[in-house]
Amino acid sequence: MMQSAQQEEVGGQFHLLGTRRFAPFFVTQFLGAFNDNLFKNALVVLLTFHATGWSTLSPGLLANLAAGIFMLPFFLFSATAGQLADKYDKALLARAVKLLEMLIMLVAALGFWLHSLVVLMGALFLLGMHSTLFGPVKYAILPQHLREDELIGGNAWIEAGTFVAILAGTLIGALLAGTVDAPVWIAVGGLLVAGAGYLASRQIPAAPAPVPNLAVNLNPLSETMRNLRLARNDRVIFIALIAISWFWLYGALFLAQFPAYACSVLGGSESAVTLLLATFTIGIGVGSMLCERLSGRHLEPGLVPLGAIGLTVFGLDFAWVTHELAEISASTAASGQALGLLLQAPAVWRALFDLLMLGGFGGLFIVPLYALMQLRSLVEQRARIVAANNILNAAFMVFGALSAAAALSAGLSLAGLFAIAALANAVLAGVIHRLQPEYGAAMVRWLRRRAG
Repeated sequence: MMQSAQQEEVGGQFHLLGTRRFAPFFVTQFLGAFNDNLFKNALVVLLTFHATGWSTLSPGLLANLAAGIFMLPFFLFSATAGQLADKYDKALLARAVKLLEMLIMLVAALGFWLHSLVVLMGALFLLGMHSTLFGPVKYAILPQHLREDELIGGNAWIEAGTFVAILAGTLIGALLAGTVDAPVWIAVGGLLVAGAGYLASRQIPAAPAPVPNLAVNLNPLSETMRNLRLARNDRVIFIALIAISWFWLYGALFLAQFPAYACSVLGGSESAVTLLLATFTIGIGVGSMLCERLSGRHLEPGLVPLGAIGLTVFGLDFAWVTHELAEISASTAASGQALGLLLQAPAVWRALFDLLMLGGFGGLFIVPLYALMQLRSLVEQRARIVAANNILNAAFMVFGALSAAAALSAGLSLAGLFAIAALANAVLAGVIHRLQPEYGAAMVRWLRRRAG
């Protein structure tokens, strides 16, 4: 036992991938996030380029409708999901959710076979429900299986893995939509991924229910309010949830603009969108994985304000270089440029560096907050606290998307949008520091230790 602990110490956070306590769960959640984005993006691509074959609605409206339908279950079922994860063994819930995912892919196959947009949108709604049900399991199970000094590393793997899964699912979903002769093969691919996720979930060790006698309230509205009150009972937790939700708004706002950015600012093609996504994802992964090394394998709140500073600084620089690139693009009227030609411009490299740093500092910002939420929450309420976090995440992202759409429709440029977002990040960081000055004090202590 002592030798195993020594080996884990030497291996750092990478040893987790070799343990049954973590590896099967990591694979399960990775494949789930991958499958969500594979199906969702494949469907959006089909509706964008072949809209007339599915509906009389415009492609833009269909894409936004799909995004809204996928997010709706997070509002409707997060509170119920939190109760279920506190009441039942989380490993059993993970397996049940994976079985549900396989059934959803069969519904999707039926939708493609019948050429029914209604059935496909129903499958997308169910896939959103699948993600909603898995959310509380995803974060509440880690403290049950990992030691306290492993939580930073475990959360780092989860965050890095989630963003890589989003990127991979998005790219492969678009590829399948553009290459397969029959769309039903998209659902078949999703079914195979869901089956692999179920097999992985069967290896997750038991995670006994903390409150097996909990009476489940099926009223989503009253239970949502109850979950939010639970979170507000602890000021530290609630501020952490607000900060986490803000990060998802901030990150989603940048990600949502990448297609328009690649086309109108860079004058590039689909490969430019891929490059932007990949750069941001690599940044998130690197920043998340650095958290354990920088924190000494313990919760380090000082990384949160450091991450917030980086998110503001590089957000503002990204806005500035976006303004410069937009002027160049307007003067040259370039469009559909090859990736190699784009990379000859120094300003493009600066924009990519900013995106890499945005992702990296985002990882430093988000991982300690998730660990804080897990460690600070009472065991018997942890899953419901996670559910409250998911509700706030969804609300913030929807608000951010609507605000960005309204601002852009009113004539605001992409550069202006990014600048406002970065300044808002600075304001929020200041508010958090005022409400929770321990973050700033912890950063000063951490910097002194690193300097010494």
